[in-house]
Amino acid sequence: MFVFADFNSIANQYIAELRDVTIQKDRMRFRRNLERIGELMAYEISKTLAYQNTNVQTPLGTANAPLLLRQPVIATIMRAGLPFHQGFMNYFDQADNAFAGAYRGHVLGTDVNEFEVALDYISSPDLAGRTLIIADPMLATGRSLEKVYHSLLRYGIPAQTHIAAVIASPEGVGYMQDRLPQCHLWLGAVDAYLNDHYYIVPGLGDAGDLAFGEKV
Repeated sequence: MFVFADFNSIANQYIAELRDVTIQKDRMRFRRNLERIGELMAYEISKTLAYQNTNVQTPLGTANAPLLLRQPVIATIMRAGLPFHQGFMNYFDQADNAFAGAYRGHVLGTDVNEFEVALDYISSPDLAGRTLIIADPMLATGRSLEKVYHSLLRYGIPAQTHIAAVIASPEGVGYMQDRLPQCHLWLGAVDAYLNDHYYIVPGLGDAGDLAFGEKV
């Protein structure tokens, strides 16, 4: 597990701006900060991928460069994940893409994990033997991410899977490590706890509403 907040970098400024109630009023800046963090995470994840040496013809000769052996598949959960996903696409600009529509449905009880996750849309290329990156800004309970991951497996078994989130709860991290130990976690920050309404505290609020406006 890699947590950006454990190190001094410009990522911490972008995370701080995402949290700031005053800066949050600027939706474009909020979306751009999600995008920036996606770009930084894409760069870090790129260091773990496979490369091959390739000759590149220049106007004056030939240069050797290690290039990606195969482009990853970038997946996200709509709608909150779209700006974050764009950040990954800015760096992996030849990557294939997968999209899922998942949300918290009917609450079954008082426990933080007692609710249904509704999945009403999914689209993906062939994932067999590929590197899959699932980008979702908030890792709260982890149940939506788990359901999306298992739903994507109908398109093939990835060689490796990376799950990226900007803000995570300790409960969500524990859930993912227990239920999906084969997945690599990339997190902006791990916050204090998950409250009774399934929001991460201190968190940043509803990422989808802040990026695109409140839903009815």
